[in-house]
Amino acid sequence: MTTSGTAPRLAAARVLDAVVHRGRSLKGEFAKALPTLDDPRDRALVEAICFAALRERARYAAALDAWVAKPLARRDDPLKALLYAGFAQLDALQLPAHAAVDATVEAARAMGRAHQAGMVNALLRRAQREGLPAADPAQAWPAWLLAELRRDWPDDADAILAASAAPAPLWLRVNRRLGTREAYLERLRDAGIDATAPDALPDAVRLAGSRAVADLPGFEDGAVSVQDASAQAVADALAPAPGARVLDACAAPGGKAAHLLERDPTLRLVALDIDARRLRRTAETLARVSPAHDVVLKAADATWPPEWWDGIAFDGVLIDAPCSATGIVRRQPDILLHRRESDLDALVATQMALLDALWPVLAPGGTLVYATCSLLVRENGVQVDAFLARTPDAVAEPLDDRFGRVAGAGRQRLPGEDGMDGFFYARLRKAT
Repeated sequence: MTTSGTAPRLAAARVLDAVVHRGRSLKGEFAKALPTLDDPRDRALVEAICFAALRERARYAAALDAWVAKPLARRDDPLKALLYAGFAQLDALQLPAHAAVDATVEAARAMGRAHQAGMVNALLRRAQREGLPAADPAQAWPAWLLAELRRDWPDDADAILAASAAPAPLWLRVNRRLGTREAYLERLRDAGIDATAPDALPDAVRLAGSRAVADLPGFEDGAVSVQDASAQAVADALAPAPGARVLDACAAPGGKAAHLLERDPTLRLVALDIDARRLRRTAETLARVSPAHDVVLKAADATWPPEWWDGIAFDGVLIDAPCSATGIVRRQPDILLHRRESDLDALVATQMALLDALWPVLAPGGTLVYATCSLLVRENGVQVDAFLARTPDAVAEPLDDRFGRVAGAGRQRLPGEDGMDGFFYARLRKAT
């Protein structure tokens, strides 16, 4: 924390204002705001405040509605965001009240709202005395998306909503090229960091608490990466043979490609992404964990192979498809603010186009894995079943319980199950 703590509160309010009131991406706003803070503790505080405020936004909005006689005007959106930040400190983060209140009031003055600093102080003091009102986690979800979730998962919807409102654990992926998981667990113990390792995922480590990546032994050297266990399971679903030619069709930011290369540096990997800027992030990821490997990176539209395919068939194809991201709301709570019903139709169409366009580049006998971080049936089981119905040489291969419950021709993991994100997997074999 800085001497006054004003700077991180002000930065958090600006991020929240951009995300909640102007439709901006949380990741994008963090990328702009965090580098302006020199102290890593301040950066961590901004992240913690913003995640907590977005997860509990419905509760904090209800408090303002109840406690403010006259609703705040649109011009007061930055102040409302600052109040959300203040509530998050007192409520979800349980920071010392004197520090949270004083620094947030000072931040109101710093943003040019000295005339409203008294109101900020009064509202935060009330929150300290009375607590914030209770709220149903469902209040944070758009009505149309909540209805679809309940229709798809009638017996699990409440558990999904609760898990999506809770902080996610920190999962790491150990780079087996640079050492064993057991050796890395020993490094963590030596650093005083508690961790566990699930039997079902050979490269995964789960930390007992949150950590800055700079504090992780070997992170800068590529010994370990941050990646949720559900995403790590994709490599197990594809399981390419040694030296196979593999296409990662939607590769950015590169975690799954990196994992495949960590397991087998002899893979001949082609990584595509339609976004050239995000593909540069993929290159940076691969350079950190597998600097000696020669990967073909192409900024191209995977749905149009004539633009990028050399005509040589692939032994394996991974489609980590664009989706609603409803399985990772706990990691990206701004999804619930930005997702529109019309987006879903477009995403389903893109997923269909990817499956149809990439099946011809797969060699006979080859494997295609279709994966999403969605919970919605029409993006997952229905999408794959429809593809199988129109593709005579495609056969679904069963996946085991490590990948969650049976969902059509694939498997679905729900958020919070075994501490993992929500994810869907389907493994398809091309007939010879």
